[in-house]
Amino acid sequence: MTRVRIVGRGRAGGSLAVALSSVGWLVETPDRTARLEACGDGVDAVILAVPDSAIAEVAAQISPSATPILHLAGSLGLNVLAGHPQPGALHPLVSLPNAQLGSDLLLDNAWFAVAGHSIAVDIAEALGGRHFEVTDENRSRYHAAAAIASNHTVALLGQVERVAASCGVPFAAFVPLILGSVHNVAELGAAAALTGPVSRGDEATLDRHRQALDPAELDLYEAMVAAARKLLS
Repeated sequence: MTRVRIVGRGRAGGSLAVALSSVGWLVETPDRTARLEACGDGVDAVILAVPDSAIAEVAAQISPSATPILHLAGSLGLNVLAGHPQPGALHPLVSLPNAQLGSDLLLDNAWFAVAGHSIAVDIAEALGGRHFEVTDENRSRYHAAAAIASNHTVALLGQVERVAASCGVPFAAFVPLILGSVHNVAELGAAAALTGPVSRGDEATLDRHRQALDPAELDLYEAMVAAARKLLS
């Protein structure tokens, strides 16, 4: 039976611990006061589920050994684990809001970015997920795409909430439209899925939007109009 030690009890570490335990892996999660020198002893892998800025510092506290050591950072390469002979990276391409919901998402055919030691692939496959490799030189660009896909989408939907509330329409009414648009992109690609005034060159409607919106919303609106125009070029 595979045994792993997960250092860090935040959302990512908690989600991964619950998910791996549910598929029969033995998971240990040392508390914050534990000494980490021998963290690699007696386990098949050590997983660092600490903030990105702390990975190098925490890794340096662990004595190098033949035990693979992995981090969960999307934007960092293997060099942050310098000195460890069996480094790896496993980045779940999933938003992990809390341990229970996060574990459910990790087990729901999730995608994982992997690098380095093959146990990263073993973890992804044990969770029933899919995986792709991202090299060190591409990790920041890959992670930027992930942030745009998740964080920027949430910020944009926040604008939908605000504008809808300003005219007395419930946000829930827009959810099927949002989900339908995402489905169309998945099926057709972004350029082919674009509809609305930009796609049909309806400048009069765009001007009416500008006149109706709170001035505080215009910068984001104009940025997205420009982004939509880019799809047409």
